[in-house]
Amino acid sequence: AASTARALRAPAHPAAAPLAPARWSVPSATRPAARRTFTGGTGGTVPSSASEQARYLRDLNRNDPEAVVRLYEQGKVVASEGNLAEYLKALVRSEKLNESALLRTLQRGASGEAAAGGGVENAARAMGAAALVNGEVLGTAQSPLYTQQLEPTFKAQLWRTLRTLGTAFIILSGVGALADERGGISRGIMGGDGAPKPTPETKTKFADVKGVDEAKGELVEIVEYLRSPAKFTRLGGKLPKGLLLVGPPGTGKTMLARAVAGEAGVPFFYTSGSEFEEMFVGVGARRVRDLFRAAKAAAPCIVFIDEIDAVGSARNPKDQQNTRMTLNQLLTELDGFKKNEGVIVLAATNTPESLDKALVRPGRFDRTVAVPNPDVDGRKQILETHAEGVTLSPAVDWDVIARGTPGFSGADLANLVNVAALRAALDGAQKVGMKQLEYAKDRILMGAERKSAVVAEENRRLTAYHEGGHALVALFTAGARPVHKATIVPRGQSLGMVMQLPEKDELNLTKKQLLAMLDVTMGGRVAEELIFGESEVTTGASSDLRQATRLAREMITKYGFSERLGLASTEYSDYGLSHETRLVIEDEVKRLLEEANQRARRLLKKHEKDLHMLAKQLLDKETLTGAELRRLVKMPAKSGDASFIEEGFGASAVGAKDVSGGKKAEKTSGAGSDGPSPAEAAKAAAAAAKAAAAAAKAAAGRAAAGAGAA
Repeated sequence: AASTARALRAPAHPAAAPLAPARWSVPSATRPAARRTFTGGTGGTVPSSASEQARYLRDLNRNDPEAVVRLYEQGKVVASEGNLAEYLKALVRSEKLNESALLRTLQRGASGEAAAGGGVENAARAMGAAALVNGEVLGTAQSPLYTQQLEPTFKAQLWRTLRTLGTAFIILSGVGALADERGGISRGIMGGDGAPKPTPETKTKFADVKGVDEAKGELVEIVEYLRSPAKFTRLGGKLPKGLLLVGPPGTGKTMLARAVAGEAGVPFFYTSGSEFEEMFVGVGARRVRDLFRAAKAAAPCIVFIDEIDAVGSARNPKDQQNTRMTLNQLLTELDGFKKNEGVIVLAATNTPESLDKALVRPGRFDRTVAVPNPDVDGRKQILETHAEGVTLSPAVDWDVIARGTPGFSGADLANLVNVAALRAALDGAQKVGMKQLEYAKDRILMGAERKSAVVAEENRRLTAYHEGGHALVALFTAGARPVHKATIVPRGQSLGMVMQLPEKDELNLTKKQLLAMLDVTMGGRVAEELIFGESEVTTGASSDLRQATRLAREMITKYGFSERLGLASTEYSDYGLSHETRLVIEDEVKRLLEEANQRARRLLKKHEKDLHMLAKQLLDKETLTGAELRRLVKMPAKSGDASFIEEGFGASAVGAKDVSGGKKAEKTSGAGSDGPSPAEAAKAAAAAAKAAAAAAKAAAGRAAAGAGAA
């Protein structure tokens, strides 16, 4: 960069005669406006240009060197190299070198930094330092300060240019190396050496995939075609080019693809939709081309693209260019001008509605195979498969667990078995029993317990009556789902909850069931009003009211359960809905909620004694199972209750009614007793044996009835 040399005034020599007052002269019309001149005390005009000043001082130095000294030391001229040279000549000619301000400053050491440089700029600093030592003011209107912009030398400018170019070259080389490494086809589908490679042969077979029989049937055709294509093509038929597996997360879509690879015995290319894209434009399209080029070379083969929605989402004008390029290349490879003979593409996604329509049209993905959550039989098969290698108690009943896990995916069921095994190990048990399996199910359904949470006794009592109200309404309302468990142990963000589970998979809900849901939802708040008074009702029922309002609105607007609104299906969020229709919807929602509130109030008043009993038991035990709740209110047992009684699961500290409907069993000992007496132990064993016999008899009766129907 160009440096600026500042010419600073130095004190005038004491012996020098004072100059005439300085004056500025206005530039004449013949001179350029920028060429201002300064008239010194010698009578001559000092030019403003540094080169002209040097010539002026050179001429003046021949006759009057002392005037040159005065002009330079008073800062009347710029401290350029030429002016400095003339100043030094004038000092020698006038024999004032020893008396000069420059020499005194250097001798004083005030300009050590200036002397080290040895240039014009340092000399100027020395002059300025000398001026400051003498207390003079620099740069005033009467004594202007001259500056000169010095251009860098050719050598300095060349070095600066080379240094800039070298830095840019190093940066661009690093970026290029990074692009080569990250943009190369070397990860995931690319096998690591620049070319896509099929995955190693997997040991997964169709027999290992449970609970998705329909999807397996669709994929068996693909395997048969790959094994013997002539069997299908001899009549002119063509197998679908692609199959799209859709379903919720964890249902086994990827496992099905692995099973296809294990059964077909042909090369299997696996990739994920997110592996195509990178930070550089064009990388995704190139990876798609290389993948299908390798697949064509290995045909017949299977290409499986997991999570295809990452690259195949519907196109939008606002999308980035590289995303559109990758999708367009994928569309071309699936069904473009060049045919892919012998290459079958499988893809999986959780959101089929987000895929581009051009991607799922016939000719690319001809079939869409649904992989839903398993039904009760499928859940039982999956549980038994994942339980292989786990030491189980003989009392484990997979039918009970399967019926109690509606909506669970295959991944949820695998997690359930694993959590139960870990819990049994922590408990020091030798085998995994129903107790551990129920713990695992509750942890997945309701969340982990927060037993360390400090809850005031008032809140515990209020929560016990609130959850007792929910449970009691669910027990005595026709159409309500069976109660699975009631607890006042904080879980997640709630202080307590009542969990209901259907006895079988529910594909549709009746009006009776929906009204029962409303009643159960309102039961908690009604219980608070009955026991503590209307003024003591808390905000704990806010989620109940929100859930009930949403359900009532759906009954009115979607399901046609309103005589005033009729059978019309309306969207409440539709801005085109008339004001009158909205008023009708709101009135009907309020009517349904008020009727549910009145039904729950009548039921709880009728069973108020049972409500106090349930609340007391919840305060004592904190958690009650559905079997315990039914015994407490003297209701008949349901199928599956015997499995818990056999292990003593939930039969402690409660006057338990026998599962077969007989007399009450004896109360078991509490935590502080010395243990049951032999007579009590014998009675308990007899009761357990009787319960097991009753359950076995009931199961045999159901099996015989099923065989007769078959």
